[in-house]
Amino acid sequence: MSEDLWVFGYGSLMWRPGFEFLEQRPARLNGAHRALCVISHFHRGSPEKPGLVLGLDQGGSCRGIAFRVAGKNREQVIEYLREREQVTSVYLEKYRLVDLLDRGRERVSSICYLVDRGHAQYSGALSPEEQLAYVKRGHGKSGNNPDYVLATVDALRSLGIRDRGLEWLAERLKSERPFTPRDAD
Repeated sequence: MSEDLWVFGYGSLMWRPGFEFLEQRPARLNGAHRALCVISHFHRGSPEKPGLVLGLDQGGSCRGIAFRVAGKNREQVIEYLREREQVTSVYLEKYRLVDLLDRGRERVSSICYLVDRGHAQYSGALSPEEQLAYVKRGHGKSGNNPDYVLATVDALRSLGIRDRGLEWLAERLKSERPFTPRDAD
């Protein structure tokens, strides 16, 4: 039997993992931070109207959720994650040590998807106004971009995590149209 797999979620994986897991625990990854830095041509945008999604970018730290997957499901979940996260190969699949932030603070090796700064879809640091413009127009296979941002902010708040940049975007998006939980599906 295979060893259990840990998966680090920092964006939509937190509120829509899409795979079976044994437990989820608050976690922190050091050496990378959550950033709205990936131009989306597939999940939350199209080539004609690109959206903007999160990536794990270099430096800092990121709080999120670590999901423990049963060893018997390891290969199936990795295959699912590759299909979901690697559509355009904008992320680098890496195993990193993640600190679990409850029950004794253990450290586990977790699969993470870090943004490839050399990829054409890496946007670098956009101004908040540029981010808002991308998010407002983006709609792709997984839904519209505003719902992605709003659902992520809700998930972060439920964990007690503040992200000022995403919260600024969420306030502007909410002022333009109401958000309902079913929109995020």
